[in-house]
This record gives sequence, C-alpha cells and structure tokens, in this order.
Amino acid sequence: MIPYDAARRFAGGVAPSRRLDELPEKYGARVLRAQFSIPVDYDVAFCSGILEPSNPLLARTLAQREPARVHRAIVVIDGGVAHARPDLESELAAYARANPTMRIEACLVVPGGEVCKTDPNIAGRVVEAIEAERIDRQSYVIAVGGGAVLDMAGYAAAISHRGVRLVRIPTTVLSQADSSVGVKNGINALGKKNFLGTFSPPFAVIIDDEFLRTLERRDTIAGMAEAVKVALLRDRGFYQWIVRNAGPLAALEHDVVRRLVRRCAELHLAHITTAGDPFELGSSRPLDFGHWAAHKLESMTRHSLRHGVAVAIGMALDTLYATDAGIAHRGFATELIDLLEAIGFRVWDDALDACDEGGAPLVLAGLQEFREHLGGELTIPLVREPGAVVDVTEMDEDRIAAAIEVLRRRGG
Repeated sequence: MIPYDAARRFAGGVAPSRRLDELPEKYGARVLRAQFSIPVDYDVAFCSGILEPSNPLLARTLAQREPARVHRAIVVIDGGVAHARPDLESELAAYARANPTMRIEACLVVPGGEVCKTDPNIAGRVVEAIEAERIDRQSYVIAVGGGAVLDMAGYAAAISHRGVRLVRIPTTVLSQADSSVGVKNGINALGKKNFLGTFSPPFAVIIDDEFLRTLERRDTIAGMAEAVKVALLRDRGFYQWIVRNAGPLAALEHDVVRRLVRRCAELHLAHITTAGDPFELGSSRPLDFGHWAAHKLESMTRHSLRHGVAVAIGMALDTLYATDAGIAHRGFATELIDLLEAIGFRVWDDALDACDEGGAPLVLAGLQEFREHLGGELTIPLVREPGAVVDVTEMDEDRIAAAIEVLRRRGG
C-alpha cells in the first residue's frame, strides 16, 4: 500500500493573474490567482474472500494512515447482496471481532439498482446514519454492492462533513470492472441520470471475485458491456481476447469472467490516471462511448433497462453510425454486434421506437442532455477500429435514424 505522506499533501501558491485582461485603473482592481494541487492516491486491491477473518486486507486498508488507532465504520449493503448472502452482516461482525483495529458501528441495507439513486430518501438515510453514528472525516463509509449503491453511498459520504472516507467493495461485474475504480459519485434527479454528483476519489477499492458467484446470469452478462467498451477504446489485444472467449463468457466460466474484470479495471484505472482529465473538466470523454443513447434509454424506460444492456445498445448504435459516416469500416459494426449477441446481449429495446410529436426518435434528446452533462460543446466518442477513437462534435439525425432501423431489423 502507498504510505500517506502529509508533507506532500499540498503544492501551490498565489501570484498576480495574467489570465485576465488589465482592468481600467480607476476601478482599483487587482486579481490574484490561487493555484494548488493535491496528490491523489488510492489502492485498488484484488482478492478472494475479503471477509475471511484471517484475511487482513480490509483491516489493513482502514489502518494504513493511522495504524495506532481503532477505525470506525458504517457499512452500506446492497439489498441484492444481502439477499444472496444472508449471513453477510454476521460475517462482517465476525471479521471485526477477529481484527480489533476496526469497529463496525452499523450496517444499513438499501435497495440495489437505480432505485437507490432515484429515490433521494435513500441517500438521506446514509447521511443520517453517518451523523447518528458520529462518523467523522477519519472514519469510514464502506459500500458493498453494485455500481448504483456505490454511486449513491459515495455521494452521501462526499457531502457529509465535506468528505468522509469511502471504501468501495463492488460485487457485480459492472461495478468491479468499471465504476468502482473511478472518482465519480452521484444520484439521479429531475429525470436525469447522475444529475447530482461529485468527483471524490475513494479511499480504497477492494475487488473480491467471490461476490461474482452470487450474481444472476442477466446481471453478469450486463456487466460485460463495459469491458467490451474499454477494450475497444484502449486495448486491441484485449478486445481480440474477448472475441475469442465470447463462448466461455456467455457460459459464465468463473476464471474467464474474473480475468475479464481484472483487465477491464486495470485499463479503466490507467485511463483515469494517465489521460490527463480525471475530473472531466474538458469535453472529451472517451469512456462515455455509447453512453449518450444509453443514459437516455435508461431514463426513458425508468431504469428497467439495465445500464450494461443500455451501453451495449448505445455502442451498437454509435458503431453503425460510424460506419455509415465513413469513420469505421462497414464490417466492424457487424463484428461488434455479432460479439455482443454472442455474449448474450439483445441490441434492441422498444424504447428506440418512441417518437416525439414530429416523428423524431425520442432518444435523440439524449444528445442535448449529454452536451449539458459534459458542459461546452457536444463531443461524442466514436470508435474507428479497436484501439482508435475519434471525437465528433455533431451527429446527423438521419444517420442515427438509419442506425436505429438496422438495430430494429437485427434485434427488434
């Protein structure tokens, strides 16, 4: 684990600003620019059996900055995980007894899936638990669950005391491979996905592949979309490995799924730490490939459409668009859709048929919502070929409609 060095917490200073034009002297204006940086580091650990009493990983993770004290925590548990592992709270209690450097003050079971992000009362319950158990900025919220629960619990932790330490223990393919290793938290509001949220890095992430054994087939398959996405964006060799292993992945072979998850998490983390924009201050977001349509489809279906399934549809739609626009070769779209279907996705949802009063597909509104979410100009990442991404700043509605028609014939 990386030791915490208090001496390197801050670097910066104050100097006269040269970024503003000189103001008229009569106004007596003087502009100073504050500039500082805070190094961010957090561990992403992979293991099997995180709650085995003899496994010190969780206890050591909590103690890494203050090893001489007892570390207090509340645990937010995804209701789906609690159902699949009914002894989970007892396992947590037994682990804490065997590792006296940590103390669990309370366990809070919340609904899993998008409902926990859409109902603001659920994040409020986590905030109330933080206050009731006197969880301070050097105590912990441990979130155990799928990506939605991690997002919601992370948001609650980030807005409490302006930031309580968060440890994520993701339990689904989607959350282990993708969202858990990132720096974003959020909840849905005003009918829009992730309208409220923060950029707040976790204290640590612990990925335990044993949780994958508790998943239903549809949840395991849905999570693989993000792995296909990140492979397309960053690693041609990994994409080819997925193509070769589509059968074992569809059969949910544990070792193959575990390898998929770990490589995807590594690539996602590498993007966050090396792409130069971890807090998304610019407009280019290659990791959002397929997401402008995916987020809109989720909202249109009131989140009955799983995120991973929506992303698969969004990637198929955008790749068909890219081939029609001459950005990608025509065979690539067929290859990608074949792969998605071989894994177990259906690249169609009836929400794509919904139109406004003028006959335009309602999903097109996702472009404007995506632009607003980005800030600045619309920037849509399209894949030219595995490992090569092109940003476009406008999308032709007729081409989108044509791509939807291809998907209707393919999967409708």
